[in-house]
Amino acid sequence: MSLTKLWRMARRQPGGAAGAAVLAAIAVAALLAPVLARSGPREKVGGVYQAPSWAHPLGLDDAGIDMATLLLWGARTSLLVGFAAAAVAMLIGGAVGLAAGYLGGRTDTIAMRITDYLLVIPDIPLLLIVAAVWGRSLTSVILIIGLLSWTRTARVVRAQARGLRERVYVKRAKAIGAGNLRILAHHVLPQTVPLLSTLTIFAVGNAILTETAIAFLGLGDPTAISWGRLIQNAFDGQALSRQAWWAIVPPGLAVGVLIVACTLVGRALEERLNPRLRGGHLSVRTFRVAP
Repeated sequence: MSLTKLWRMARRQPGGAAGAAVLAAIAVAALLAPVLARSGPREKVGGVYQAPSWAHPLGLDDAGIDMATLLLWGARTSLLVGFAAAAVAMLIGGAVGLAAGYLGGRTDTIAMRITDYLLVIPDIPLLLIVAAVWGRSLTSVILIIGLLSWTRTARVVRAQARGLRERVYVKRAKAIGAGNLRILAHHVLPQTVPLLSTLTIFAVGNAILTETAIAFLGLGDPTAISWGRLIQNAFDGQALSRQAWWAIVPPGLAVGVLIVACTLVGRALEERLNPRLRGGHLSVRTFRVAP
């Protein structure tokens, strides 16, 4: 894609472009954490809850560790959990939705009943129970979030697959003897990839928020540095009573900014890939009355 085309897309969807820029900046900062960080993520460089200064712009935490360094390393864990859990949710939800929507019948009924049962169960209490049973490793957190957040994707993909199976080219492929797997792989799945891409971006933000909640409640990986863990450490270290706002506000703000960025990118992709949404945003100039 040329730079001119990218610039035109950015001008049409400034919110999506801003979200993509923020997401890219956070990802680059996370990858370059060993280079950008002034000290190690477990290296004590000063006193407990030392206030922000020129040497440490975001202050120090309850262990005397530089908060800017912790934010950089925490971004790695939060992004890893977000994208990995979203990938698990998309794989499961996409497979279930495609099978239920295209095959229909008993397969659709069984898949949707399971999906409905999981949808009505509150997410956070179920996540806490499963996290307590499975353990507190980072792999367990990723699998827990992914395995419990695929249901919404399955329902959306199912609706898309139900419409695609009625298309003429799908019926023609079936008429000439193409099997279900071939039709799904060559005709139905390619048409759902744009939808899955949009859902994945939304799922990343949701996974990061969920991981933050799990870590804040003390069921995250105790050895991993994440934004949720930083917030938990601040509360355990009584940062509020000591008026050490710099131990809580930066990681909380980072989580909020990242979720907003994912939402903006997801909405831009949805608007870009869905002609109905593009047609729905009518300009005010369309209704301007001629003098």
